[in-house]
Order: sequence, then C-alpha cells, then structure tokens
Amino acid sequence: MRVYLPSTLTLLAGAHAAREIGPAPLAAHAVTPALREWYAGGDLEELEYAAMSAAARASLRLLAAAPAAPRRRVVLAAEVPDGQVRWVGTDVVGADRALVEVSAAVPWTKIASGHVDDAGAAADIAAAADALPAADAGDDDARFTVDGAEGHELLWYATQELPHLLD
Repeated sequence: MRVYLPSTLTLLAGAHAAREIGPAPLAAHAVTPALREWYAGGDLEELEYAAMSAAARASLRLLAAAPAAPRRRVVLAAEVPDGQVRWVGTDVVGADRALVEVSAAVPWTKIASGHVDDAGAAADIAAAADALPAADAGDDDARFTVDGAEGHELLWYATQELPHLLD
C-alpha cells in the first residue's frame, strides 16, 4: 500500500542516517475508505494527491512544533505491506479522512519518492507554521495564511536525490 509520511528536512536527515523511518507506530496518510467516500468522483491519482496533501498539512504541524527545522514541508511516499497499515477511522467532523497508522518502521528502501517545498516557499511556509495555533483557535486571517501554504506545490524527488536536500 502506498502511504504518505509527513516529515521535515531535519527528520529526513535522521531517517537517512538510520536508513529507516521510525520508530513505529507512524502516523501516515493513504487512500482510505473515508477518503474514497468523501471524494467519490476522484480517480486513484486524484485520491493519492488528496492523501499527499493531507500529509503536507501534517508536515506543516511538524514544522510548527520544531521552530529550528528549515521551513519546507516534506512528504515521503513509501510502499508498505497492507498488513502494517491501519485506518484511523473517526466520526469527528473535519477529521483527517486519510489518516492511517503504520505499525512498523519503514525501511529506506521502501521509500518511493520525496515531495518537498521549493526553497522559495520558505517564507510562506514559516508564516503558515507560525499562524497555525491562531488558525486552530478560529482566527480567519490565520486560516488564510495557513491555507496559503497549500498554494505551493511540493516538488518531486527521486530517492537518490533526497540526500542532496540535506547538504
């Protein structure tokens, strides 16, 4: 199953050094039954893009919690056995429909690609990370700032290119 793991450049460096993403359990995003139901008209590519976008939002939350991390969202796409993925279903309105839990560390060799903000997006991503607490509290201006981060498309990187982002 393809999962999208939210990360940061700092966490990516640690995963690269350890040759795995862990420890488990890991929060990830994937095409879930709830995502399929919500986006009924979407084909698999659109559903995977929605799951990756959810992981990018989770990456922004990781950045908000790590002020020293470079201000670029990171999402790692990985292939993991279906049996290691559990849908974290919820009836909460507004809950993350794509949220899953991976029950084992993900070996570096299972990463299919990386998706990272361009360095030019750093100022907008920093502003969005800073605005997250106010956005969560209902501030419309802060929500606008956070939503602005989604205006930046993540760039695709092959796994052999990911170490170059860590220089």
